[in-house]
Amino acid sequence: METRPVPRQVQAFREEYRARSIGSGYRGQAHFAFTSLVCLGGIALALSRVEAPRLWELLGVPAVIALANTVEFLGHRGPMHHRTRGLGLVFERHTAQHHRFFTHEAMTYESPRDFKMVLFPPVLLLFFLGAIAAPLGALCFLLISPNAGWLFIATALGYYLAYEWVHFATHLPGNHWSARLPGISFLRIHHQVHHEPSKMGRHNFNITFPLGDGLFGTRWRAPLDEEQGR
Repeated sequence: METRPVPRQVQAFREEYRARSIGSGYRGQAHFAFTSLVCLGGIALALSRVEAPRLWELLGVPAVIALANTVEFLGHRGPMHHRTRGLGLVFERHTAQHHRFFTHEAMTYESPRDFKMVLFPPVLLLFFLGAIAAPLGALCFLLISPNAGWLFIATALGYYLAYEWVHFATHLPGNHWSARLPGISFLRIHHQVHHEPSKMGRHNFNITFPLGDGLFGTRWRAPLDEEQGR
């Protein structure tokens, strides 16, 4: 599925990781379906409870997106790439595992079993829903308005799903139909740059939209000849 051979050291790590960390019962398609259906179901439920939203309530949607993008950026630049007390597992999974499983020379998964190295664990989605989205949505419900609460939950889950889908798309084969969707080709290159060992701790931390990278000056703009060679 790669357009070029997977480097020997990357292939060796992939085989070792699969044998050690991916159980025989793991099904990548089920993992992807669980993430997608839980998020879509939660979004549909939340939006079904919104009634005649006012403009100021709808303005909360872009505000939540901007907040989520900043959190995505800071979390990626911080504990995902720097060992932080209490968050060592985050660093281990991302820098020590994900960035060795996928490098800028080998971005594509080889089988659905590799989805485990692309998608967040299902338990993290449940934690996000139960410990972050729902409680903060309840606060918005009580302190602002019911519509604000439901819109917060829908937007938060929508952003989580967008992150997962876009990240998944960056690790699909280059000839996959998703690469022709608006913006996906740009985001694939943006994320591939991040997987270069010399740049991964300094550039292109955003996955969904490079707003944080633009704001904090960490976006790497690849030269035209470099982009065309990817």
